[in-house]
Amino acid sequence: MPSPLKAILLVPILTAGVARAVEEPRFTVESRTTTYEIRRYEPVLVAETPVTAAFDEAGSAGFRVLAGYIFGNNQSRARIAMTAPVIQEAAGPTVLKPAAEGFVVQFTMPAGYALATLPTPNDPRVRLRELPARRVAVLGYSGSWSEARYQTKAAALLAALKTDGLRPVGGPVLARFDSPFQLWFLRRNEVWVELDA
Repeated sequence: MPSPLKAILLVPILTAGVARAVEEPRFTVESRTTTYEIRRYEPVLVAETPVTAAFDEAGSAGFRVLAGYIFGNNQSRARIAMTAPVIQEAAGPTVLKPAAEGFVVQFTMPAGYALATLPTPNDPRVRLRELPARRVAVLGYSGSWSEARYQTKAAALLAALKTDGLRPVGGPVLARFDSPFQLWFLRRNEVWVELDA
């Protein structure tokens, strides 16, 4: 007979497994260190929206706009499958601090679409575009999506890359893989930094 605590924790753990069964962008792992791994991502289509808000509110604000698009707020009234991760990055060319313009939040579009076949957004804040193939350094962590925790992890990744003589192309971005309903200590988060090809 499981203890009450184990019984309570079983549902979120199973929920986490279901939540992570969504499609993610395809990549290959080039190398790993004790701090990060380097991945090569294939080209991918994204729906994105600009958000003028503080770091801790920008993800939720952008998520609502993009969720509207994939749940049918488009000219075809089509529903598009949810994917992971949700990306949040500073709108300007800064390393850790956002520019005055705020942030950009992105959803990856499922494989099988082309720009020509994606439904046209009804909301003018939603932009569709293709990201080219990229080489990305990734540091994974669990826990909250707070700016303070993200800044700490982003700084650690940038320091490790500098030590290893790797040159970032642009600043770090936050990749969130779980629902806001996931318990904070079970969340899968990553900091991504694009590298020279």
